[in-house]
Amino acid sequence: MRVLVAGLGNMGRSHAVAWLKQPGAEIVGLVNRSPVELPPELAAIPQSQDYHEALRRLRPDVVVVATYSDSHAEYALAALRAGAHVFVEKPLATTVEDARRVVECAQETGRKLVVGYILRHHPSWQRLITEARALGGPYVFRLNLNQQSSGPTWQVHKALMHTTPPIVDCGVHYVDVMCQITDAAPVEVRGMGLRLSDEIGPDMYNYGHFQVLFEDGSLGWYEAGWGPMMSDTAFFVKDVVSPRGAVSIRMPEDARSDDIDTHTRTSTLRLHRVGEPDQDISMQGEPGHQELCDAEAAFMARAIAEDMDLSRHMQDAVSSLAVCLTADESVRTGQPVRLR
Repeated sequence: MRVLVAGLGNMGRSHAVAWLKQPGAEIVGLVNRSPVELPPELAAIPQSQDYHEALRRLRPDVVVVATYSDSHAEYALAALRAGAHVFVEKPLATTVEDARRVVECAQETGRKLVVGYILRHHPSWQRLITEARALGGPYVFRLNLNQQSSGPTWQVHKALMHTTPPIVDCGVHYVDVMCQITDAAPVEVRGMGLRLSDEIGPDMYNYGHFQVLFEDGSLGWYEAGWGPMMSDTAFFVKDVVSPRGAVSIRMPEDARSDDIDTHTRTSTLRLHRVGEPDQDISMQGEPGHQELCDAEAAFMARAIAEDMDLSRHMQDAVSSLAVCLTADESVRTGQPVRLR
């Protein structure tokens, strides 16, 4: 498989390294809007700055889209129409309409479309979902990911906020987890946000949270904030509560919000059942960030080789994005929004 990788930030580099390890895959080109210094294993691969030119010239079998969110749909559509399978980082698009257009194009062309929901490939998160479902609903979901970013990371966050607020960029992961635990449809979203920095535009907000109500009575809460002012206390809350107990991720005391591996690491799952002693389940030896990107590349390769049906995967990507974009709408209007 001939692979083209577009976008060479943290995620793009990790995806490129992952595809280097895939049997039968060859990275034929890398694309970034500006020249960038790469790790030694990627340095010899030809780089270009024009995505559409590279797509025409290299004719890849697989395109990895890891650019800023506002180009995800455009790049994915171009690759699908050129006959390539597409792996696109989350979120799939910046509007629900564009996300649906990409899914429809994948269905029409018969190409595979995989969205970068990295937690779906994480054994600890798979275990959390299994244990929560075993407890039974209705559920309270308490999830957050606040990042005390500074220096280059804060610069990246400020650039991201031109197209995607924190509750959308990170929120799609955790709404996806909620939807995997409860099979009920989301029915209403209520969002609030606040601009905590003069370094971002007046129409931006770098802190937000929302509540999502589900058809079965389940209630989800998600919170995300970026910037040097964010607290490094309680930055990673992952709780699922039901009438019969709870399952929670417990982080090590030295965990830091600016460590990318912290965003997926679980350390320990605590299983609490009403009337029983709590059970701590060690997640020692779980994969790190690069290993999870390796797993995503392996899943994509397998989906192509085995002609896997990705209909549910694509539907879930659109659904979780719709909830988060509705939350952003609620932040901006100050009103709750009904989904059905």
